Amino acid sequence: MTRPHGTALRVTIFIGENDTFHHRPLSSEIVHRAHEAGLAGASVFHGIEGFGASSLVHTTRPLSLSEDLPVAIVVDREERIRAFLPRLDELVTEGLVVLDDCEVIRSVGRGGKDER
Repeated sequence: MTRPHGTALRVTIFIGENDTFHHRPLSSEIVHRAHEAGLAGASVFHGIEGFGASSLVHTTRPLSLSEDLPVAIVVDREERIRAFLPRLDELVTEGLVVLDDCEVIRSVGRGGKDER
């Protein structure tokens, strides 16, 4: 795996935390497939509140009836993103997938080595 630097493409996938793929959390399945594909990174962020195509508001507030809080997964890696998109088509049957250009200005692993 090469760490990205400079111009990159970011994929943000908005799905529900209760979404599954073959009895496994969908967010986990996406992260593991991104790892297997050799992408530079994937992160899962737990949303506080949001709504999507269903127009249902999902929130963490105590009196809310919803437990299906929004989850966003961000994966960024230049040319490999487009190769990864067909895998997302198989996994994400409900939700929103967004592509946007970004610039990676620093990518440092746990060892502290900056690979700019």
